[in-house]
Amino acid sequence: MTTLQPARPTIIVDGVSKTFRIPREPAFTIKERVLHPLRHRDFDELRALREISLEIGEGEFFGIAGRNGSGKSTLMKCIAGIYRADAGAVRVRGRVGSFIELGVGFNPDLTARENVVINAVMLGLSPAEARRRFDAAIEFAELEDFIDLKLKNYSSGMQVRLAFAVLVQLDADILLIDEVLAVGDAGFQQKCVDTLNRMNDEGVTIVLVTHDTHAIEQFCDRAALFEEGALVELGDPARVSHLYMQLNFDRARALAAVDKPRYGNGAVQVVEAWFADADGNRADTLEHMRPCSFHSRVAVRRDVEAASLGVSFTDAQNRNVFTTSTSWMHQRTGPLRAGEALELSIRFDNRLTPGRYFATPLVASESDAELMDLREHFVTVLVTGRRSGGMVDLQHEIEFARVSPAAMSTHAKDADGDA
Repeated sequence: MTTLQPARPTIIVDGVSKTFRIPREPAFTIKERVLHPLRHRDFDELRALREISLEIGEGEFFGIAGRNGSGKSTLMKCIAGIYRADAGAVRVRGRVGSFIELGVGFNPDLTARENVVINAVMLGLSPAEARRRFDAAIEFAELEDFIDLKLKNYSSGMQVRLAFAVLVQLDADILLIDEVLAVGDAGFQQKCVDTLNRMNDEGVTIVLVTHDTHAIEQFCDRAALFEEGALVELGDPARVSHLYMQLNFDRARALAAVDKPRYGNGAVQVVEAWFADADGNRADTLEHMRPCSFHSRVAVRRDVEAASLGVSFTDAQNRNVFTTSTSWMHQRTGPLRAGEALELSIRFDNRLTPGRYFATPLVASESDAELMDLREHFVTVLVTGRRSGGMVDLQHEIEFARVSPAAMSTHAKDADGDA
C-alpha cells in the first residue's frame, strides 16, 4: 500500500473502528414488550470500520472510493462528528461543512427561503450572515422562481441544488462531500466542479466520496480505497481507481457466470467468445493502446443460406461504443450446413479508455433482417491504463500558433459581425 503523508494534516484518523448492531428480528411492538418484558432480542454485529488510520492534508483534494457497504460513508460521518467511533480517535482542525445525506437539516413543510436560512445557521453561520448570503445561495441554485415553494414539492434534483448552494456559502476550512457530483443535470454538475476547484485553490480541504474513478483521477491529489470496512490502498489516485475497478470487475465476472439473456431463432448459435491479448492469449484484462482481438465461435444447428457474424461492445453505463459484422465488412459466409462451425476474429488496436466493457456476440441473416442468436453481455473485459477523457482515445498531435488579425478568414469576420 502506498502511504504518502501530507505535510500538514488537517484531518487525522487514528485507529478508528465502528461497529453496528443489527437486530435479527423486527422491533418489538408495545404490546409484545408488555406481554414479554424479559424477552431478549438477538443482534448481529456489522464491523463498518476496522482500525482505520490516515491523514488528510491542509488544502488537499482527497478522494475516497469503495463499493457499497465498504465503510466510506461511515468514515465521513465519523469525521463530521455524526457518529462516535467505538475505538480510536478523529481529530479535525478547522471548520467543517458536510454534504453527506440529501435533505438532512431541511424541513419539507417550510419554504426554500426559510430552509436556506435555518440550514445555514445550523451549519455555523449567524442568522444575520445567513440572511445576507441568501441571495447568493438562491442564485447559485438557480431557484429564484421557487423560493416560496415548500420543500416537499421540490424534486430531488432541486433539493440537491439548494443543499449544495448553502454548503458553498459557508466559510468552511474542510468540505465533506458524498456523491454530490453524481446527481443533478450536466450543467449543475459542471458548476459544482468549478466551484469545488475554486475553493480548493483557495486552500479549502475537500474530501470527496465517489464511485466515479474519472473524478478521482481528474480532481484528487490522493485517494483511499475501502473494502469491507478496511483501508486497502492509500495514495496515488490512478492506482486507487485501477484497484477499485478490479474489485468491481471480479464481482462482474462472478455474475457473468449466470446465464445472460439470449435471443434468436437458434439456426446458428454462439457457443464461445473471448478476448485475446497481443500474443494471442485469452485475456480478461487488456492494456490500453495495445493490439488485441475478439473471437467468437458459432455452431450451425440448421441449414441456412448465409449468416452474418458480429459483435457489439458496450461500456459500464451500457453505452454502445463499437459494432461490426461480416456483412458490414462485405464478407460472405455462403451456404452453411447443420453441423458446421465458424470462428469470427476481429483484430484491432485497443483505443478504448480504461474501464469495464461487455461484448455481445451475435449471428443474423446476411441482410440482418432475421436474428439467429444474440448473447447479451456474454464476455466481460477490463481495460487498464491511464485514463483519458471520453469513450475512446484517438492518437493525435496538437499544436497552436499565434496569427495576426489580418490572417483571420472572411468566415470568422462574418461570424464575429453576426454576434
